[in-house]
Amino acid sequence: MTRELAIGAMIALAVVVLLAMLLAWRARMRRDSGLTAPLGVPEHAEVVARHEVLYVSTTKHEQPLERLTISPLAYRARGEAAMTDRGLALCLDGAPTVFLASSRLLGVDRATVTIGKVVEPGGLVRIAWSASDDTVVDSYIRIADGDPKNFIAELRRLVPAADDTGATS
Repeated sequence: MTRELAIGAMIALAVVVLLAMLLAWRARMRRDSGLTAPLGVPEHAEVVARHEVLYVSTTKHEQPLERLTISPLAYRARGEAAMTDRGLALCLDGAPTVFLASSRLLGVDRATVTIGKVVEPGGLVRIAWSASDDTVVDSYIRIADGDPKNFIAELRRLVPAADDTGATS
């Protein structure tokens, strides 16, 4: 095999792999197109606390390796989590503000792994919320400015019907 033929074969293989990745991502986006995140903060919501965060991913509930491409939460981003008296606002760079009203929140706890990210034990915050009447999802964020314990304690106060561990009954 000549050098040029070997280079051509490697380029062709790389193109096939990239094309397969693109087609798989587009299929995932089509599959999840029925799910959307709630946008916009209610007018009179009072901001209680703000935290710098790294948004990591949203997955199927209790399936941390099954990514969902819920718009605008399809991609990893830096931003801010604004805790209000009515819910949690995720203000991510380059995306509209996602507002998870208290009535949508189902639980909050710590996690170590999700699709695309493994951190120290308990380094991620997992927020379980209702994306639709019959679909529960988990969104993972990493608190960049302080201890996640405070954030979790603040957010648990907004979760209706949560027990002491933050899980829903």
